[in-house]
Parts: sequence; C-alpha cells; structure tokens
Amino acid sequence: MGKEFMVACPEDEREALSAAASFLDRRMREIQDSGKVIGTERCAIMAALNITNDLLDLRKRETFAPDVNQKLRFLQNKIDAVLRQEQ
Repeated sequence: MGKEFMVACPEDEREALSAAASFLDRRMREIQDSGKVIGTERCAIMAALNITNDLLDLRKRETFAPDVNQKLRFLQNKIDAVLRQEQ
C-alpha cells in the first residue's frame, strides 16, 4: 500500500517474510479497492481479521480430516471382518 517498514528478521526467514508482506499488501489492496473500508489502518485491520478467519477455518478442517480418516479406517476394518466371516 505504498509504505515500507524495516523489520528485523533472520536471514533464512527473509523470503517468507517478503512473501507474507506481499500477501498482506494484496489483501489490503483488495479491501481498499472494494471501497467499503477507508484508511490504511482500517484496511490493515480488516485484512488481518480476514486472514485470521481463513487460517482458523483451515485449522478447523485439518482437525476434522484425521477424525474422518480414523472413522473410515474403522469402517473399512469392520467391512473386511464381515467379508472374512462370509468366506
């Protein structure tokens, strides 16, 4: 959004930090371009909230997946056991 900040960061994390800054900048510009939010600070807050919401949704789905996989394995084992009994 046209501003630069100096941020201390280990050498091996600079690329990731730069990617994060670019991602944040894109999200802030999208919010600004929508015309619904005025001001850099408000755009930054809205972008942070949107990104955090996306992260929390992703974490929720990731914790759901192991439960589903575990249930699928359980059901597959039950099916296998029944098929073995019928043979």
